[in-house]
Amino acid sequence: MYTGGVDRDMKLAVVAVGSLKDKYYREACAEYGKRMTVMRPVEMLEVAEELVADEKSPSLVANALAREGRRILSILRTGDVPVALSPDGKLMDSVDFAAMIDPPVNAEYKRMVFIIGSSHGLSPEVYQSCRLCLSLGPMTFPHQLARVMLLEQIYRGQMINANRAYHK
Repeated sequence: MYTGGVDRDMKLAVVAVGSLKDKYYREACAEYGKRMTVMRPVEMLEVAEELVADEKSPSLVANALAREGRRILSILRTGDVPVALSPDGKLMDSVDFAAMIDPPVNAEYKRMVFIIGSSHGLSPEVYQSCRLCLSLGPMTFPHQLARVMLLEQIYRGQMINANRAYHK
């Protein structure tokens, strides 16, 4: 979990299914977390990934997604703005993303929660709870890399909102 920094109005959180298994992903996430401690830190929350014995069985995958979905939904609180990451979601450039995470723009919300599913995605219940589905691009990325890419965009967005030069 990344904590520290100055308290701001709207908090940011990332809920991810599964843990980061590879050291280089953990280090990259930690680096962006460290950079954001002086800005607006991002709370990192992980929920256990369900292992699916037969990934070709739609019912087993659906049951696994439902169990993961219940764990994800139990984390959400009143005042949260859930945002699911999905290959079919809305595409944004970095400036539009920065505007979306800008606290003055979203002052009525307590916490924006970005949700990253497993390699099987997210349950329909999680998608239904979200205000927005966001895509990181039309290509397919491993969900561990998606976490790094999302944190980088959150950091970039904060730099844009602070009128700092990183985003160029």
